Parts: sequence; C-alpha cells; structure tokens
Amino acid sequence: MNEGRLAKCVAVLGTGSDVGKSVAVAALCRLLSDAGLRVAPFKAQNMSNNSWVTYDGGEMGRAQVVQAQAARVEPHVDMNPVLLKPNTDLGAQVVLHGRVLGDREASDYWKDTEALAGEAAASLRRLRERFDVIVIEGAGSCAELNLRDRDFVNFRTAHAADAAVILIGDIDRGGVFAQIIGTLAILPEGDRARVKAFLVNRFRGDARLFDDGLQILEKRTGLPSLGLIPMYRDIDIDAEDALPLDAVLDPPEGPRTGRVNVAVLCLPHLSNFTDFAALAGEESVTVHYLTRPRPLAGYDLVLIPGSKNVRGDWRWMSERGWPEAIRAYADSGGQVGGICGGYQILGRRVDDPDGVEGAPGSDEMLALLDVETTLATRKTLTRVAAVWRNRATGNDVPVEGYEIHMGKTTGPDTQRPFTRIREIHGRGVDIAEGARGGGGRVWGTYLHGLFDAPEFRRSFLARFEAYRPSETAAPSIDAHREAQYDKLAAHFRRYLNLPVLEGILGISLRSEG
Repeated sequence: MNEGRLAKCVAVLGTGSDVGKSVAVAALCRLLSDAGLRVAPFKAQNMSNNSWVTYDGGEMGRAQVVQAQAARVEPHVDMNPVLLKPNTDLGAQVVLHGRVLGDREASDYWKDTEALAGEAAASLRRLRERFDVIVIEGAGSCAELNLRDRDFVNFRTAHAADAAVILIGDIDRGGVFAQIIGTLAILPEGDRARVKAFLVNRFRGDARLFDDGLQILEKRTGLPSLGLIPMYRDIDIDAEDALPLDAVLDPPEGPRTGRVNVAVLCLPHLSNFTDFAALAGEESVTVHYLTRPRPLAGYDLVLIPGSKNVRGDWRWMSERGWPEAIRAYADSGGQVGGICGGYQILGRRVDDPDGVEGAPGSDEMLALLDVETTLATRKTLTRVAAVWRNRATGNDVPVEGYEIHMGKTTGPDTQRPFTRIREIHGRGVDIAEGARGGGGRVWGTYLHGLFDAPEFRRSFLARFEAYRPSETAAPSIDAHREAQYDKLAAHFRRYLNLPVLEGILGISLRSEG
C-alpha cells in the first residue's frame, strides 16, 4: 500500500487519436488490480459526449469510468477533472470536477489553459495520495507541436508525475513505423527521454509475421517493444466517444424477419450511445444506426437518443426529412421512444431563453408527446433507482439509470409517466419521470442506461412477438462488465512483454489475482 508515499505513475500516450489508449489503460488497470495494487486511472482532460454520473452527483467521461471499473474502484471526478462536451462544430461545454463551468469556443479555450491545468494537477495529487499506482491516459497525439505549450494532458502531466511513458500506435490504420518513429523524432529531447517503451496495437493476422517489424522499431527507436496486441472481436468494452466498432451506419439491409428490429437515429451531437449496447447484445434484437431517412415499416421500435445540442440536431433532422418519416411511422402504429434529448425532441417545443445551446430561441418539435421543454443553465446530474410498470403483467419492474440534462419538461403527458423514481443517490423519493403518449406507443425518459438492467430489458422487449430471450439467464450489467475486463486483461497479458512492463513499473505482475 501507499503508506504516505505518492503513487507511482505510468502514462499511455498516443501517436494519434483513437489508437487504443483508453482500452490499453483499462487493461493495465485490471492487470495491476489483479496484482493486488490499488490503482486508479487519470486523464486530465477528456473530450466526449459519452459521460456518466458518479454517486455523489458529478459528471465525468465514460472512458475513465470504464477504467475505474477495470481497476475495481469507484469512479471519481478526480480521475477526469476536465471534460469537454462538444455542442457545436467550434465549441464545447466545459465540465470541471464534475460541474458545468460554462461554454467555450475552441479558439478561446486554447488561448489559456493554465487555470484548468492547475485544477487537473490538484486532482492528480489527490489520487496519488490515495492509490499505489496511477495509469495516466494522454489525449490525441502527444506530439502536436503547435499546442505543446498549452497541452496539459500529455507530457506536461507525465513530467509533473515523473511518469514513465508508453507510446502506443495503431497498426490497423497503417503507417505504424511512421507513427512511432515519426512521433519520437519530433519530440523535444526532454519528452523523448521520458518514453520507455512502445506498444503496437490492433494487429490482424499471424503476429509472427511482424517479428521483424518490432525488431526494426526497436533498432530505430532504441526502445524496447512492450508488445504487439492483436485485434479482438469477442470482448465487449464501452467505447470512449464513438459508436462501437461493429456498428454500421445506414446498413443497406432493412429490418430482418424473425427479429426485433430497432432503429436508432445517429444524431450529429449524439450523446451516451452506450444506452443501446445492451439492446444490441440481445441475440434476437437487431439495432440499426440511421442517418438518412428510409421507410421505417418493419422496425419494431424507433429510438431518438440523447443529444448535446437538441435544437441543432432537430434542425439536422428537419433538413433530412426525418420528422415526416417518424410521424408517418408513429401514425401507422409504430412505437417511438426518446431518451434525454430525444425525449425533448418528441415534445411540442423546446425553449432556450438563456442560449444554453447557442442563440436564444425556440423550436417546434415532433409533437408526438404533449410536453414542452425549457432549457436551463443548471444541469441535472442524478443517479436514480426507479420502477417501470409492465402493463402486460401489472408488475413494477426495477430500473436503474442516471440523468444528465439541462432542462425541465412539463405537460399533460407527464401525468402518464414512463417510470417512477424511488431513490436519488440512495435517498427515498416518489417522483413521476418521463411521459407516455399515443396510447403508450410513444414514450420519453431522461434515464440513461435503463436498458442495462436485464429484468427491465427483457420485460420491455417481451411485448414484441419476435423477441426470444436466450435460454440462460441474462447476467447483470455489472457481472457482464467484470467478465469483459477479465477477458481484456487476459488478452493483454498474453501479448505484452511482461518483463519490460515490470521493469517500467518496478512491480511484479506474474501472478494473477
């Protein structure tokens, strides 16, 4: 244990964005936890609309939540002190220590990051006082020369924490020699000296065919290889800020016979896409992510997801003809659901008097629910336990979820709630939540993650004739995630050069927990 000493730190920095840093950090967190160490992840600044609410009501990036779960520790906003949530092409909402700081244009944000850097450094210090090892994740490329003096996520954090750096490149996107050798070549000498090993990620095929490639990289860089990690297909880890790798946008095929077919609108500012992962994991369910309108007949359910810019995404929907397609589908008896921003879009109008999402104003919406939403500057951040009334059985089915929204929705259809909240952060309540309309065929809710609960998911899907639950009982989402983190650690353990990693950390990882 730490016993008063600051935790040892190791940093996983990338040759670019989406090279696998987040997953590699999650794997290292589980490996270190298996070795009996108290380990925590840290990313000074994340940019993602895929966020999570902690038990004390703070908002943080989902990637650091995944990493904390892999480390077997409770997620805390110190693990992701600065979160940027893009809400326009040029700007983002800034979340500091779990609370909204305000909106910033990118050009303004990058003028001066010193105050945020100081807050991030304080978070890292607090983590180092509580844990044995901190695994730091970088952001994007660690060699963006034009941003180096303002970048507090990559080498600035590594230097401050005296962290050994592992440089990770993605061979699947091509040019891995240029990625790794080129990155090291343009780094300042002090940064270059902190890099202790490189890792090649996402290899396809026979790994032995790249033995000479690793030798070339070792010779050209003077660094040891930490390993060659093959691509995997059978490990289910939440993605950081994009749709799952196996998700296909606008697939050419339509609804499939004998299955429950779900269409999810892929909005430009889609947030918390992980809401639908559990649905897609059901053997008899097909989930299609759609950007272009198509005939919706044959789909059992159309879902409008969360959005970081509801009015902007509504204009995108209108330009593409989505309102007409969805209204025609609903008029023909189709079921339409909305989560968070999607719930607001299903209503009659969204008012933004304070310019929360851009210029102040109002927009008329789908009007499939008799509700109206007024956006507000104060964000709702809650973890809740609720119940959903199964109309077929008359039973109340437990649901867990979290709310992340800036607005209040009112209107007659809220008198027919989708769920009733029973607990908020463990405190007993009885609050109507969401709305139903169209004879129950149209519904909206603010609860993210509601499909994660197996009992609710199966009860909800049972209304569809084609639904066939698997013969074995569905695991809880927590049990499923635990199994996936174990599989991820085993995958990395198999292909990592453990002696190199142990030398970097000064820790033995030979025995699994």
